[in-house]
Amino acid sequence: MPSRPVARLALAAACGAGFLWGTGALVVNVLIARHGFTPENISFWRFVVGAVVLLAVFGRRSLWPAVRVQLALLLMAGTCMAMYVLCWFLGIERIGAAVPTLIALCLPPVLVTIVALLRGQEKLDLQLLVVLAAALGGTVLIVLRHGGASDASGSGAMLAGVAFSVASAMLYAGFTLVSGRLSQSLGAGPAAACLTLVAAVAMGLSGLYRPLAWPADVPPQAWFLYLGVVTAALALLAFSWGAARLSPTALTVATLVEPLTAVVLAAVLLGEQLGLAQWIGAALLLGSIWGLGRRIVPHA
Repeated sequence: MPSRPVARLALAAACGAGFLWGTGALVVNVLIARHGFTPENISFWRFVVGAVVLLAVFGRRSLWPAVRVQLALLLMAGTCMAMYVLCWFLGIERIGAAVPTLIALCLPPVLVTIVALLRGQEKLDLQLLVVLAAALGGTVLIVLRHGGASDASGSGAMLAGVAFSVASAMLYAGFTLVSGRLSQSLGAGPAAACLTLVAAVAMGLSGLYRPLAWPADVPPQAWFLYLGVVTAALALLAFSWGAARLSPTALTVATLVEPLTAVVLAAVLLGEQLGLAQWIGAALLLGSIWGLGRRIVPHA
């Protein structure tokens, strides 16, 4: 098991992945609102660009024997990765950003912690409960004021949006639970490359019902490249490195940096106002991550 400095570096890597994903949230909003791209189209090209970059760096012939051993798990995890992103976007399409984000981000730490407790990977104590409460409460305060449900949302749209959001949370929790094992067996870089490739293929199937098109103008192309290189390749590489060295609970809580990043960048770049509740939420979320750093200790 990792030493304390390595474990804390892994926590920083997971937080970094959440930060990069948070920057991607603003880019996705731009591509949907200003350029009219669908969630399926954005997700597909994001994973394609990320897969090309990661395979160029980590794709070696010697890797494939190890991949064959883990092929079933890779296919499952990569598909989960593609589907949890898509389900989250589909939820946002139907009922706005707030409710889907709350469900998709707050439910996974709870699900993962329950599984980890059942497996004996986590010990239930007051410190763990405080960390989870601060992380979930902080996320709620950050997201609630950051976008609301659409006025056009009827009961059917609300039901569908919540269903997509719960599906996203469950898929992300499942992905988190197996990603560490893949990173340990293949290495963070090769695991990230294989997972992104599988996710790209899975998202490519969406072209059967919605056409997939590469943007024709330079600005959208630049955004697509940013999503692929930074929020897919680099972020997943950091996530995979952290996943191999952190407990599933620590991993999911650390990536809650994502909504904090999105809200702060919206305030800085788009002029959106941050309310008192959001500042309190940010403090709670950062405090929970500090608590995780204190909790991480070397294992015998």
